[in-house]
Amino acid sequence: MSLSGELEKWLKHCRKLVIVGIGNPLRGDDALGLHVLKELEGKVPPNVKLIEGETTPESFTEEIEQSRPSHVLFVDAAHFRAEPGKAKLFQTHKIGGAAVFTHAIPLSFLAEILQKDTNAKVALLGVQPKAIELSEKLSPELTKATKKIVELLKNAVEKACK
Repeated sequence: MSLSGELEKWLKHCRKLVIVGIGNPLRGDDALGLHVLKELEGKVPPNVKLIEGETTPESFTEEIEQSRPSHVLFVDAAHFRAEPGKAKLFQTHKIGGAAVFTHAIPLSFLAEILQKDTNAKVALLGVQPKAIELSEKLSPELTKATKKIVELLKNAVEKACK
């Protein structure tokens, strides 16, 4: 199944979606989630909340829970041995299989907490980075991937989160 199809299936019965962009803006491709979020601003319906989680998405647990989401999607650079820019949807129980780089607590742990406390479906849209060295710019591969992911998310949200 295509990534678009997976997202649409995962978003089935979406009432309220929270998208959490994660990453360090000073670590190159690690900032992908933040770039995606900025590109989505003003392009999603009112039942989609965007949160810049940066390197401490756990700091936004209360805000996410108060949104009463049916779905929570983390967007982050994740190492899963693919070509740079390749994106993959990880369900809650598989988030631990994607090495995420810059978090104080494991993203899998946060996902489990949110799922338990909100009864929401939680997933990670992980994108294979090329470089996470000190830099304020994404690699060309992840710049291109950002554009594709933004379009993919906009389309999936339009179809499923009405």
